[in-house]
Amino acid sequence: MLPPETLYAFGLAAFLLSLAPGPDNIFVLTQSAMTGARSGVIIVLGLCSGVLVHSAAVALGLAALVNTSVVAFTVLKFAGVAYLLYLAFKAFRAPVQAIGGDAARMSPVALYRRGLIMNITNPKVAIFFLAFFPQFMDPTAGSTGLQVAQLGMVFVVVALAVFSAIALAAGGLSQFLTRSARAQSVINRVAGFVFVGLAAKVAFSSR
Repeated sequence: MLPPETLYAFGLAAFLLSLAPGPDNIFVLTQSAMTGARSGVIIVLGLCSGVLVHSAAVALGLAALVNTSVVAFTVLKFAGVAYLLYLAFKAFRAPVQAIGGDAARMSPVALYRRGLIMNITNPKVAIFFLAFFPQFMDPTAGSTGLQVAQLGMVFVVVALAVFSAIALAAGGLSQFLTRSARAQSVINRVAGFVFVGLAAKVAFSSR
């Protein structure tokens, strides 16, 4: 078991990292503005579940495989690129009559799945965890797997709080957008370009 002071230090680092502009919080921002705060929070739950998947990958050594295998890294990377481009296409084609297009009518399960897929198809997250977690681990503190689980849970709690705050703040925009067809059209196109930008960022990323 890791000592409380280590977990506090890790929690602070996780908080700062969650606030820093990145694919996940930008994704939450745009999706919440398009679909509302409630939908945004459900997407956040999917993203945070993806964090648990990456934490498990670190514990099981799968992240090391992705980091060392060009094929595994490339397959996962372009799966993420394809998904982001699909979301961009949906945003560009979204009708102004329904804010966010199909996303506004998506079930909670579909919204959750959108966040989950967004996170787990980003190989940089697993590789980042592989580099980040060991800095807070102690060989004398017991099971490595248990330490990874502790750090993963702390990261999830922090990310959940930060991303949910972003979703609630951005979700307020959806109330305005539902009353303005022009605003709906603009935000859908902005979201489309954001997804294209994120896809390009992932596509040109290296291990």
